[in-house]
Amino acid sequence: MEKLITLDKTNIEKEHICCAISDKKCKDSYELKKDWLKREFDNGYIFRRIDARAKVFIEYGPAENGWIPVDAPNYLLINCFWVSGQYKDQGYGKELLRLALEDAVSQGKDGLVTVVGTSKFHFMSDTKWLLKQGFETCEKLSSGFSLLVKKINTKANNPKFKDSVKSGECADKKGLVIFYSNRCPFSEYHVTTSLTETAEKRKLPLKIIKLDTIEKAQAAPTPATIFSLFYNGKFLTTDLSVCMDSRFDKIVKL
Repeated sequence: MEKLITLDKTNIEKEHICCAISDKKCKDSYELKKDWLKREFDNGYIFRRIDARAKVFIEYGPAENGWIPVDAPNYLLINCFWVSGQYKDQGYGKELLRLALEDAVSQGKDGLVTVVGTSKFHFMSDTKWLLKQGFETCEKLSSGFSLLVKKINTKANNPKFKDSVKSGECADKKGLVIFYSNRCPFSEYHVTTSLTETAEKRKLPLKIIKLDTIEKAQAAPTPATIFSLFYNGKFLTTDLSVCMDSRFDKIVKL
């Protein structure tokens, strides 16, 4: 097994952050993600990855400082958790999760919490795998999201979604509405460039809402604050590839 390393302010400038490694058009978005990480390190955020040029990593931090609309005091909130390619089924996922649990114990946390798709959603962790690792479902939304918890303190209260996400709708009821943040190195480019061009081509109204503070993210109408697309007020998808002209009509059935 390759060594795992933790990124922080002392090494992030020279280390890669897994996603968009060779995607030159997303270079600026990639740097925005690094800037986001630098700020979040001060809030107790952890970014741990394999010491290789690969997409094998986990990100998490105190749920109180999380960029997701959940109430989970004294939990660590897992954001991105990804093991891809040749590194699947090699034990890396279990080891990254073990280290997160170890951090939760050392910090006196009640456990781990994460948002997933009730069935698999794009840009979200593998629901079935997490359930096999001892996570339990503590809440589901009609929009297709589930909140999973793995408790250390079995007497702790269950985490819950904030009221802002319960309806599965956003306030704007006309056309495409996008909520996104710089938690992902692909989002800035594809939302502001690819999707803008895609919507213009189809003459679809488009409103882009950037979640650029914790407060905005925690009050969002979607748990998927990396990227969520709504149409006429209804949540549709977390799939960022919908921004591209070649993918839009396959994903969005208008």
